[in-house]
Amino acid sequence: MTTPGPWSAPHVPWFGGDYNPEQWPEDVWVRDVELMRAAGVTLATVGVFSWARLEPRPGEYDLDWLGRVLDLLHGGGIAVDLATATASPPPWLARLDPASLPVRADGSRLWPGSRQAYCPSSTTYRERSLALVERLATRYADHPALVLWHVGNEFGNHVAECFCDRSAERFREWLRDRHGGIEALNAAWGTAFWSQHYSDWAEVLPPRATPTFGNPGQALDWRRFCSDELLGHYLAERDLLRRHSALPVTTNFVGFWPELDYSSWAPHLDVVSQDTYQDPADPRTHVDAAMVCDLMRGLGDGRPWLLMEQTTARVNWRERNVAKRPGQYRAWSLQAVARGADAVLHFQWRQSTAGAEKWHSAMVGHDGEPRADVAALGAELAALTGVTGQPVHGRTALVFSWPSWWAQAQPAQPAAELDHLTEARRWYAGTWDEGLTVDVVRPGADLTAYALVVLPTVYLLADAEVAALEAYVAGGGTLVVGCWSGLVDDRDQVPVGRYPARLRDLLGVTVLEHLPPAGPVTVELAGDRHQVAVWSERLAPDPGTEVLGSYAGGELDGCPAVTRHGRVFYASAPLPPAGTRAVLAAAAAAAGVGPALAGLPPGVEAVRRGDSLFLLNHTDAPVELVVGGEPVRLAARDAVVRRAP
Repeated sequence: MTTPGPWSAPHVPWFGGDYNPEQWPEDVWVRDVELMRAAGVTLATVGVFSWARLEPRPGEYDLDWLGRVLDLLHGGGIAVDLATATASPPPWLARLDPASLPVRADGSRLWPGSRQAYCPSSTTYRERSLALVERLATRYADHPALVLWHVGNEFGNHVAECFCDRSAERFREWLRDRHGGIEALNAAWGTAFWSQHYSDWAEVLPPRATPTFGNPGQALDWRRFCSDELLGHYLAERDLLRRHSALPVTTNFVGFWPELDYSSWAPHLDVVSQDTYQDPADPRTHVDAAMVCDLMRGLGDGRPWLLMEQTTARVNWRERNVAKRPGQYRAWSLQAVARGADAVLHFQWRQSTAGAEKWHSAMVGHDGEPRADVAALGAELAALTGVTGQPVHGRTALVFSWPSWWAQAQPAQPAAELDHLTEARRWYAGTWDEGLTVDVVRPGADLTAYALVVLPTVYLLADAEVAALEAYVAGGGTLVVGCWSGLVDDRDQVPVGRYPARLRDLLGVTVLEHLPPAGPVTVELAGDRHQVAVWSERLAPDPGTEVLGSYAGGELDGCPAVTRHGRVFYASAPLPPAGTRAVLAAAAAAAGVGPALAGLPPGVEAVRRGDSLFLLNHTDAPVELVVGGEPVRLAARDAVVRRAP
């Protein structure tokens, strides 16, 4: 097997996007390359959804047209990210094997006519997809245009699970590998409850539709299995490609996608890639986008990543597809570069005239001409030297856990609204408003490089993950912990002992009662009153644990709400933005961390990458800043890149 070299950063950010020439006659291809050159395009992703064109009938391949496209792009000086085209099988696969189609939990089957219409456990899909990849790699691995391989597309975005009998067989195999014998499975799933004890593996099924609440341990393992099953497809294609090529291999993530544990996928990607589609109707969408950037960087252990897809103006899949306002396309593109992206790519180059995405904006519109802002951004990125390959400077981390998200999302929780992602976004928004640059990392990650770590409502923690947090604090790190953290182990089982048993000694607090309130409660913190909904707790601090904030009024009047035990801060309720910032400001002061640029107005972002300082104004009004003693003016929705002071 060929060993790929490390990801080699380009001199300036790659610029371009998905190119789907199979949608157009060949005379358009020549014109496309001319337009790409004029717009500053340097990288094109080719072939993502072209399986039906490459293999129009089972075993009958037509690859010559792809070779002509690659030759044209190479002749125009445009590099290629070549997709394996396995993202969506052609209709003939379902005709060849109807069992390759996915089945829902209620037993209904999904049919062709869209995309991703395949069961993740289908052997027919695996065999036919690898046969196609073998053909592509044998034919084009050495083509001079290629710089990157692209496996699949947004794995699990539409079909992340299948409940058919083949999937049930694969689930049992996966469970045997994880747990060993049937009694170990019974222990892991707690099947003594509700007479669910299994006596034979044949009785074990996927979590199909049930009369009422299903088994939480079964549901958690199912989510792990489904993520691993799709990862197996990625690894099979990647390994085949590596037998033919030393080029790096990637696939495109979609941010905080609930179906796949990207923290288990990322180590298998030579470079992490991401598709980001901000919602221009959301005035804080740039904060969520920043968090996704920081997740991609964290998944790659701080290495650069690729913005594989974005749109120039609007998408096609929201109920109301609001377009980006003037300046946002450029500012949000530069935000990605500031936070570690070595590429700014789009879906797609030329806007489709048919199909479900014909109203999805592209680099070239229906008029056949590139948008003016596309060419302007291409020129700007071509001059942006000294940034790619460089690290993003930050000493704060936020922990995000897919298994905890899955476990907490199960029904029969004390408060369904207390969601892991929602809480992670709330804490992250506080760090953004404080100007802190954050890496979003997995539980158990090496935390030694961080002065401040935020653990936002991480309900499930494995033993090794608890040990990593304890070692971090023992080593002098400052930790902020959100409510409802450390309640269960990695089987979603509650340890016997005082709450939260997994973190109690670290927090220096016992949670006597979890109290989702019937109405708002008030927390007094840092001289202000904050209204809290969804959650509260009755705390008993250990001797020496400092009370920073208390509940005011109601049954919890005067009871501790926010505490500090040495270098560990605990918030027993989901505080509103001002309260969250107050906790973070105190923790940041204790940790000795601060913003990349102090004194920023609300809505203005400063990020340092390498020797460059990115300043982004996400507001609708101009702002004046002082950088290194010199005034800097940013227009509304503007961005400036300058050398860091």
